[in-house]
Amino acid sequence: MKKLQIKLPIILPQVPNEKDACVERLIRELEVKNGIEKVHIADEKEAGTPQLCFHYDPDIISIDRIQSLAKSTGAEITEKYGHLLIEVKGIRHTRQARSIEKSLLAINGVLEASVSGSGMVRLEFDKKQTNFDEISKQIEKEDLQVQRSASNENDYTKASRKKQEHSKKEDTKKQTSVEGHKHKEGESHGPGEEHSHAHGGVFGKNTELIFSVICGALLGIGFGLSYVESIPDWISLGLYIGAYFFGGFFTAKEAIETVSKGGFEIDFLMLVAAIGAAVLGEWAEGALLLFLFSLGHALEHYAMEKARKSIAALAELAPKTALLKKDGKTEEVGIEKLGIGDIIVVKPNSKISADGVVVDGKSSVNQAPITGESVPVDKVPVEDSAKDYSEDDDIKDENRVFAGTINGNNTLEIKVIKEAKDSTLSRLVKLVNEAQTQKSPTQLLTDKFEKYFVPSVLILVGILLFAFLVIDEPFSASFYRAMAVLVAASPCALAISTPSAVLSGVARAARGGVLIKGGRPLEDLGELTALAFDKTGTLTEGKPKLTQVVALGNLNEEDLLKIAVAVESLSDHPLAKAVVRDGKEILKGKEIPEASNLEAVLGKGIKASLGKDKIYIGNLDLYEDLDDAKPSEDISTKVKGLESGGNTTMLIRRNKEYIGIIALMDTPREAARETLKKLKEIGIKRMIMLTGDNQKVADAVAKEIGLTDAWGSLLPEEKVDAIKKLKEQESKVAMVGDGVNDAPAMANSTVGIAMGAAGSDVALETADIALMADKLETLPFAIGLSRKAKAIIKQNLWVSLGVVALLIPATILSWANIGVAVAFHEGSTLVVVANALRLLAYKKD
Repeated sequence: MKKLQIKLPIILPQVPNEKDACVERLIRELEVKNGIEKVHIADEKEAGTPQLCFHYDPDIISIDRIQSLAKSTGAEITEKYGHLLIEVKGIRHTRQARSIEKSLLAINGVLEASVSGSGMVRLEFDKKQTNFDEISKQIEKEDLQVQRSASNENDYTKASRKKQEHSKKEDTKKQTSVEGHKHKEGESHGPGEEHSHAHGGVFGKNTELIFSVICGALLGIGFGLSYVESIPDWISLGLYIGAYFFGGFFTAKEAIETVSKGGFEIDFLMLVAAIGAAVLGEWAEGALLLFLFSLGHALEHYAMEKARKSIAALAELAPKTALLKKDGKTEEVGIEKLGIGDIIVVKPNSKISADGVVVDGKSSVNQAPITGESVPVDKVPVEDSAKDYSEDDDIKDENRVFAGTINGNNTLEIKVIKEAKDSTLSRLVKLVNEAQTQKSPTQLLTDKFEKYFVPSVLILVGILLFAFLVIDEPFSASFYRAMAVLVAASPCALAISTPSAVLSGVARAARGGVLIKGGRPLEDLGELTALAFDKTGTLTEGKPKLTQVVALGNLNEEDLLKIAVAVESLSDHPLAKAVVRDGKEILKGKEIPEASNLEAVLGKGIKASLGKDKIYIGNLDLYEDLDDAKPSEDISTKVKGLESGGNTTMLIRRNKEYIGIIALMDTPREAARETLKKLKEIGIKRMIMLTGDNQKVADAVAKEIGLTDAWGSLLPEEKVDAIKKLKEQESKVAMVGDGVNDAPAMANSTVGIAMGAAGSDVALETADIALMADKLETLPFAIGLSRKAKAIIKQNLWVSLGVVALLIPATILSWANIGVAVAFHEGSTLVVVANALRLLAYKKD
């Protein structure tokens, strides 16, 4: 396993020193994350700030992700490391991406580099040792263009700005045509971002494909003319040489680049085989090899581009302009000019330009582009339009709108709560692009396999070159056989089999309102056997409702309810709010007395003064330690009876007299039972609910919605222990929650799945998989897609390795020539790419 160490200067607010228990808690929570092996306090400090030393595997987790996790646990991190996520143009296939990765890692100060065949480059670097300019110079050396930066870095260096201004002047002088000039969602060109230019060659981006077709045409004509006796042989030879030029142009270019860096790639091996064929006088066969190889490359590039465009389409969802309302007038402005608090007008049937809250108008909004919901969601104005909602995490779905969603038939006025670069859509695009660069376990395994396989093939080919010394045949026959084996054993299909499936899977998931952060969670999700759910807000609505009011003694239900509402109105607890809300609705405007002197007893209840009386409201535990006036057997039986029905109960006492019981229930989501049934059908064996509610409530909810287990009375840290216990029983376990309160349990699970992530920045950043909509029913789609992806990856491995396993002995025994070997070789590459693209068409059940 590749391991790196980084030292991260870290500040925990209100923590006196690094020996504080909070630091220990932070270390514990970070150490359980996949890819982090060890976290400890470094011996030295940086500018007086304690440093945490991380031992981690960069193939599994990035520094950016480590920082996000640290921030989500309450730490402030000094800006020591830079992160870049850049889209580049000019990467033609996965093998070239690997070569670029190596050259970027060679830059002093670059700690991590991951490059995908789709053109996304993710870098983590030490700001003191390198900067964007040095990195961009290296990218340009690779004959690539920076198309755009989706980085969260706001300021690279002043030199970057100067360089950009200079390049713009140069572009103006040369009158160069600029492609991709449109700004992506939430972006205006800023420091470190460059315009993209047409690239590819004389015929633009399709040059390789056109060269390949010309090669095929010259080969075909030359081959046909070779059978016409009246035409001299040199004409066919001339056409074959022309075919060599067009078919071998890009192959030779890449081979020379790779060899100059001290590497050997498939392009070099193919070129050697083609030259070998020419030396033996087999010009037609060599031209056929180059034709099929260049055609395969061009089609592979085209197919990967199709998957990449599916992701790029996300960035095009939001309009580039908005109607800004100012001083009673509206004017059209670019979305990058919108500030927090601005009011924008959204006309009927048009796209919404920014994340915000509705302040005027009612309409239904199609949120499918962001959340995957098929049914439009009704939107109404917020109660207080003057309030600043930009820091509010608890905005109702009926009030909140997202950039890129589509308004219905009525005009809406929306108050902007996020700048364009921070919108949910912008973050989604950034995270999906980042996901392309994260390698899956299978890809890491195939990369490792190739590392040993390619040198083994070269040794075998070297041995076969000298076969004429052992068996009775001319050197030319041994040389030809060795070249055929070289072609047969080249692992092209193997290199592309996993990345193409991961790219297609991530793209399809994003279209369905599911953010999957790379190949690892995509593969892990498909192997799950158990799911652990948080109860409140995940399996249930998260909105407790008053279900029963039981008066005891001489008091009637109305008077009991007045007392309960008066006392609970002093509390901020969710259950208290539910009592006040539903109680006021039942009392319908009747006068409620005023209570005072609220005192909370953690986890048990509250006490307060109402006139001259002392009122106590809480569970049975509250009265155990209070005084000698314990509830009677009959009252305790009534309370337990209500709890066994799934209610959360509150026993109310006035002075020494027990006057009533209030029962509340957090009702299960409508879709919960049906969703769990579907999960069972697709092979999830265990579905466990983890909740802080008492065991009787947990059992009642579990029975109603069809869970296999319910574990109640759990504190947050006990949920972490529950996940660890589950992992011992079931190898792969996912934790499903809101991504905020459940973060420690999610970090300990194989896959952390957050629901309703579109409305929560923390959930979007910290979860492995984020369901953008607050809909449980998206879960079977996500798991089904992952299983399909896993199956396709396995199929691709069988095809790619199977063809190599068949062709090597066939060419060694001379059952297949170079032409047959290259046809099967390139055919298998196209088969695995086409197979992976099937994921883009995956249907929701």
